[in-house]
Amino acid sequence: MKDIYPSRHAKQAEFLPRHDPVVRSDWTEDAPLSRAQTEQFERDGYLVLEDIFSEEEVAFLQREARKLLADPAALDAETVISEPGGKEIRSIFEIHAQSRVIERLAADARLAEAARFLLGDEVYLHQSRLNYKPGFQGKEFYWHSDFETWHVEDGMPRMRALSMSVLLAENTPNNGPLMLIPGSHRTFLTCVGETPEDHYRMSLKKQEYGVPDEDSLAELAYKHGIVAPTGKPGSVVIFDCNVMHGSNGNITPFPRANAFLVYNAVSNRLQAPFGVEKPRPGFIAARGEPRVIAPRHGRLTEEAMA
Repeated sequence: MKDIYPSRHAKQAEFLPRHDPVVRSDWTEDAPLSRAQTEQFERDGYLVLEDIFSEEEVAFLQREARKLLADPAALDAETVISEPGGKEIRSIFEIHAQSRVIERLAADARLAEAARFLLGDEVYLHQSRLNYKPGFQGKEFYWHSDFETWHVEDGMPRMRALSMSVLLAENTPNNGPLMLIPGSHRTFLTCVGETPEDHYRMSLKKQEYGVPDEDSLAELAYKHGIVAPTGKPGSVVIFDCNVMHGSNGNITPFPRANAFLVYNAVSNRLQAPFGVEKPRPGFIAARGEPRVIAPRHGRLTEEAMA
């Protein structure tokens, strides 16, 4: 397959045109998102959904996150990633396969139907994880486009994927919230530097390859600005696979946590990686025949799952 988004090949970074639509479905009154929400996602590359889960549902998700964090020995050890230079848990990957609650969350119609609408296809989970940013100790996630990594290291062919971050703690301006550069999804910024073998072992703690150069980041930031969506637990931030994003470290006593779900279109399933010989393992990037998500309706509570 021809590589229309080559990266980590040239000595200098460059901006390449985006060859893929942002929103793949025509809006109708039956759409799971409003016209204004759809237009914002098209324009800015992100969208925040408020109050789609009840307080009871949010409390249920928070209890599950605390339980998983408290007993990492019960999880697949390879999927548990610690902070760089520390023992605090940074992320737990492939969490939908290790938690019935997160699996049900990923299939919830309020999320899955929005993903199917925006991507214009049946969807599956390319990746899932729980992200923790503990008080005082939580380190930053440097600026990056997810698609650049998914394309180069996983073999995702086209920009037909999106992420949903379900907030499990309050995101304030101070505790290292997600930051995005709205509008940056409309161009593809290449990166420089040949990717080392098994790069994922280092990049999941601190990414040093597939990182945009400072001059290009500054150009994007001056052109588009930077936003940091905040919100109470249960809020959902949806963002395009190619939007530039990152987050600061957390030096406050207030922890941050979120369930992170990546939906990919079934027609966009992974091929051979475009920039490395060996693809990343399946707990980071689902390969093979996609497990299509069937959206599930109803309340997300302990009683409903009994």
